[in-house]
Amino acid sequence: MNVMVPGLSMSPLEIAVLVGAVAVVLARWFPGRARRVVLLSGAGVLAVFGAALAVFGLRWQMVPVFVGAVIVLAVWVVSAAVRRRSGRPQRWVRWWVALPGSLACLGLVAATPVATWAMPVPVYPEPTGAHAVGTVALQWTDEERLELFTEDPDDHRTIVVQLWYPAQEVSEAERAVGGRETVEESRAVAASSADFFGIPGFLLDQSAEVRSHAVFDAPVAAGGERYPVIVFSPGLTGTRTANTVLAEEWASHGYVVASVDHTYDAAVTFIDGEPVYSRNFDAGADEAAATRENLAMRMADLSFVLTQIERLDSGEIPGSLAGRLDTERAAVAGHSRGGAAALMTAAADPRFAAVVHIDGGLEPSLPPQPFDQPALSITSPISAAENPDYIPALERALELGTAENHRVELADAGHFSFTDAALYFPPVPSVLGTVGRTEGLRLTAEVTTVFLDATLRGKSVDLSAALARYGEHTVYR
Repeated sequence: MNVMVPGLSMSPLEIAVLVGAVAVVLARWFPGRARRVVLLSGAGVLAVFGAALAVFGLRWQMVPVFVGAVIVLAVWVVSAAVRRRSGRPQRWVRWWVALPGSLACLGLVAATPVATWAMPVPVYPEPTGAHAVGTVALQWTDEERLELFTEDPDDHRTIVVQLWYPAQEVSEAERAVGGRETVEESRAVAASSADFFGIPGFLLDQSAEVRSHAVFDAPVAAGGERYPVIVFSPGLTGTRTANTVLAEEWASHGYVVASVDHTYDAAVTFIDGEPVYSRNFDAGADEAAATRENLAMRMADLSFVLTQIERLDSGEIPGSLAGRLDTERAAVAGHSRGGAAALMTAAADPRFAAVVHIDGGLEPSLPPQPFDQPALSITSPISAAENPDYIPALERALELGTAENHRVELADAGHFSFTDAALYFPPVPSVLGTVGRTEGLRLTAEVTTVFLDATLRGKSVDLSAALARYGEHTVYR
């Protein structure tokens, strides 16, 4: 079912059902005896391939097709039955009655390809690096921090971190489901995300069952190479798998990516196997205070994760990545609220050697702090247009850096062009821009890898010239 015909976002079975439904709806307008042949042929195709869809998986976008065709078939059956009882010869419905009905049913059928285009089954781009990708989810408790979101005075802050890393190729292994280990967990994440966006859960069901490219617990790539680390913070209420495409791409190029579920911020995370949901909706009237608290929590989480990765590398925490993590070459990165948190964490934690900020507005009530790490900021022109204070505030922060900092405005990108949501959200320009479902992700992966290779790996490159190829480029020295 996930094998789609390129450009149509529909599988061959779905296309066959669509053709059958169109034949049923338009049969009335064929001449003479061809009408019955077209009608019965279309109904047969609809029945056979519809049954196949029921077995392999029927998605919600196909419902209008069946509704439109069933209405036409029901009218035909009822009309035939009435005429047999009356003894009159069977005739087709008068054209002036049939025309509006046919147009209405054809509109229903046409709603399906429109819906599959607007919310397609996501296809995760194949990572372009030399490495296969492995992944593992780890749960860590910070014994030095109490959990502020619970009333238990002995409850310490516990977060789940997912690592993506260069791995050995594992044949016949099942890949992650939307970055997750099980379909059930992936569905729970999709349902919680739908709640956050205020949309019916079934709209995201299909995105929860698609496989990405990483393999859970795959053996680490052979050899003794130590890999630079990227600690990543997702957007507000975002989960650790909201940026799976970027994580897999970076890992395929030889980075270890640690993406964080910020507990009670993430739409849902699983602590000891039990779901823990976001409490961001409890911010109350003082939104600025809630934002400051959220950023402070994220900063502490990101620094704690780096500490745990240091312990993982030393072997103090058991794991197959011991001795393979180069924490001297660590970047802090994030999208949206996570991007703002990344900039603030860089200022507070000098262990990070670089920072990647992706389209995250800064909190006006928090004055920017100076930082010494080189920074890359990627911004969306749509986000800048919607918030006139966004770019000036960001530039003030970048100007406080003591290293050379860069900002690239990714032309035609929207705020969610940088996340996996670009693969399955409706292509509304105010949300995804017009850069394309995968093009924004590809460009983001390329521009960040160029920057990280230069700053963490010391790759010799004219960084300004290299970054300028991706959009309007500004340097802050």
